[in-house]
Amino acid sequence: MELEFNNKNTKVKQLADYIQRSISISELMPGDKLPSINTLSARHNISRDTVFKAFNELKARGLIESIHGKNYHVSYQMKNVLLILDEYTPFKDVLYNTLISKLPTSYKIDLWFHQYNENLFNNIVQESYGMYNKYLIMNYSNEMLAGSLSKINPDKLLLLDFGNFDKRGLSYVCQDFDRGFYDALDQAKEDFRKYKKIVFLFDKRHKHPQSSKEYFIKFCFDNHFEFEIIDSFTPKTPVVEGTLYIIIKQTDVVEVIKRSKTDNLKVGKQFGIIGYNNNPFYEVIENGIAAISIDWEEMGNLAADFVINGRQITRYLPTKIIKRDSY
Repeated sequence: MELEFNNKNTKVKQLADYIQRSISISELMPGDKLPSINTLSARHNISRDTVFKAFNELKARGLIESIHGKNYHVSYQMKNVLLILDEYTPFKDVLYNTLISKLPTSYKIDLWFHQYNENLFNNIVQESYGMYNKYLIMNYSNEMLAGSLSKINPDKLLLLDFGNFDKRGLSYVCQDFDRGFYDALDQAKEDFRKYKKIVFLFDKRHKHPQSSKEYFIKFCFDNHFEFEIIDSFTPKTPVVEGTLYIIIKQTDVVEVIKRSKTDNLKVGKQFGIIGYNNNPFYEVIENGIAAISIDWEEMGNLAADFVINGRQITRYLPTKIIKRDSY
């Protein structure tokens, strides 16, 4: 593997990344001595200062060690993990904190958020090739596997959360936004019968899989519930007594509760709320907000096991309703 400098990043970063890749693909093994600063300076036609700064960057990453600032060698301990999530939410915090709590201190996690931007996602992935011992990645789509992931060794790749696509030969810990969602609703259908209507509050711009709407409709038809799907909830939208609201966005949960206070309606008494994806704050607002969710802590545990032991895993986590007083 030859190093060819380009204009995308500084020479310091490119040299550091080059050496990191050499470590990740075992061209350089733990304990191996790195070439000297003078040797690398002459080999790549760069200044000694550039090499020195690259070595400092690698020391900061925990990949190399030195004795008295010389005789650099590959660290015996540190392993690097790339974690790519879609966007920050409190329940992703649960996943992340569980993961880092289960991994030994010799593991270093680089965390990125792709914000459902395909170009950003591909750039992050492409810049990471060969640099990590394990890759834990939330794809940017639930319906299509990103082509950029095909160049990652499947033994090192674990797909998280999304996965309504062909995953043969890959490890994954996903949730089922379709049948799993239907089954979760079905578990609580008798509790729902006290409501005159079920409203699914689902912003069409949200990246939650749109196919969930189809399974919500099927559930309501199968069980003879009056229902409606609405795209947005504004401060002027009234909360309707006798209605159960199933809500995707956390901010919409807040807006519905705020409006209910204006309308003098009590959540869990005169109307109901179930949020999607459990959040720690759902336990404490009002008398507790029910949630349709997988177990994000379990996802973190399984991801940590994959990182440490490397065993292939193919798991859909069950979707359940966490019952609280909001319905």
